Amino acid sequence: MISRPAVLIATPARLLALCILFTGVLAGQSTRAAEAESAAPKLVVQITVDQLRGDLPMRYRERLGKGGFRYLLEQGTHYLNAHYRHANTETAVGHATLVTGADPSRHGIVSNYWFDQTSGETVYNTEDDRHHILGKKPKPHKGVSPRNLLSSTIGDELVLSNAGKSRVFSVSGKDRGAILPGGHAGKAFWYSKSSGQFVSSTYYYDEYPKWVADWNAKKPAERYRGKQWQLIQPRENYFAGDIDDRIFEADFKSLGRTFPHGYGDDKYLNLIVGLTPAIDELTLEFAKLTIEQEKLGVGEVTDFFAVSFSATDYVGHLFGPSSLESEDNILRLDRILASFFEFLDRTVGLENTLIVLSADHGGPDAPEHVHTTIGLDTGRFSFDHFKQANPLTAALKRRFGRDDLILAHSHPYLHLNYKVIREAGLNPSEVERFVAAQAIKLPGIAYAMSRSELIDGQYADAPIQRQIRRNFHFDRSGSVHLVQDQYWFLHSTDEAAKMGLPGLAAIHGSPWAYDTYVPIFFAGHTVPAQKIERRVSPTDIAPTLSTYLGIKFPSASIGEPLSEVFTGHP
Repeated sequence: MISRPAVLIATPARLLALCILFTGVLAGQSTRAAEAESAAPKLVVQITVDQLRGDLPMRYRERLGKGGFRYLLEQGTHYLNAHYRHANTETAVGHATLVTGADPSRHGIVSNYWFDQTSGETVYNTEDDRHHILGKKPKPHKGVSPRNLLSSTIGDELVLSNAGKSRVFSVSGKDRGAILPGGHAGKAFWYSKSSGQFVSSTYYYDEYPKWVADWNAKKPAERYRGKQWQLIQPRENYFAGDIDDRIFEADFKSLGRTFPHGYGDDKYLNLIVGLTPAIDELTLEFAKLTIEQEKLGVGEVTDFFAVSFSATDYVGHLFGPSSLESEDNILRLDRILASFFEFLDRTVGLENTLIVLSADHGGPDAPEHVHTTIGLDTGRFSFDHFKQANPLTAALKRRFGRDDLILAHSHPYLHLNYKVIREAGLNPSEVERFVAAQAIKLPGIAYAMSRSELIDGQYADAPIQRQIRRNFHFDRSGSVHLVQDQYWFLHSTDEAAKMGLPGLAAIHGSPWAYDTYVPIFFAGHTVPAQKIERRVSPTDIAPTLSTYLGIKFPSASIGEPLSEVFTGHP
């Protein structure tokens, strides 16, 4: 027997009940929508620690304090196996990758410096003569802006998402560490090693905000005059307590090679402050002031703040990552982070703040330290090795009858003189491939790939080749990409010479694991506590933030959102 469907009689009472129920549903949906909207963080803080190799936060874990790295390790999502995908692991390249989610081939920052074949000059990554430093007269190669960055950034996309209501600020001890993370829409400030103040350019302001001018007027670097960088803990607590004086460490002015390191009382004070943990202390102070004065994280929409701490990089270069100086610096950095997180909790609330911390690259131990400790064959190329007569120029003379075909070496590229090549009636592709083949024969060179091989796609699809390809940009990359052997010192920067440094203990910039390995931490807001061991990349950070905020990815992004970060997010 087929039963008849029940018939609902629409009595006035039932109609009233249905109206009340429907109104309640709408109200519930509206409440949930409001809750979802309010669930967005008030402030996103992207922290970059320059040259923080992925193992360093854990190496000294037993001596870490409360609230710094321990907060990230114990209450955040920690990706233990994060590696950059590109070959040239330098500061500008990493910072650009972190905020764009793109490889250098797409965001365009292929190195700290690149050679312009048209002008015949070296170009700095943020160079822009149209925008000089505020308070300074315009000078060639001294202006800066983010215009060399070809992609939008996470901060740019946040501003685009709400018609400019979100605000973006960036602070660093280095210009490139502030300008690139600040993106095209942000405001950037960085420490000047000449003035000892935090500066900006006319790209951002016509004149300094009053709060910046007032802070700079106090001459913050002067507080270190005549003082010393001393160990923060008893020497017996340190792994490296008995290796404080090694011949390969830089011995610069009053800083010296052993503890205590003097800041000096002369014209080099501002420079030495910028090379030591003092720069992170000033960066932290200025970062807090920026958040307070610009009232970040207290508006109706999400704001973005980037801060890059530079001391780890400078200390690693001067003394090496496995030095007493580096160890002490990490313990000081831990205190810096604890102070910053406490400030964020007090002003914005960690429950309202989404934090991500990573590094622009890792770093190798000094070649001599590796050789004496584990026995690997290592060595050093001088900064000007390829500017002088060398086996490559001799080979070119024998093959083509010319020894003037190499124009410049700007890490990681050799640049050929195409004008001379054309005048000699030579095939540029043939010369490029010959140079690459000869370079591989040099002691200390593991691999070399020519520009023509990259353009023609004529290379093996192996890890190093893929890393080089991701670093290649048609207009900015050089003729031959050089890769040094593991733990070999190879670089070309004139930065050390410009600062008057006698040398460096260690240098990064390779595709080897010690240079690509960095930590990735997410914390605050609704991020759960967990450890993730699967391999990820810093290119995944920007799309993760985009997904978390419900906005589109930066324009050149190729990364994947890290799903574990969303476990506790509505």
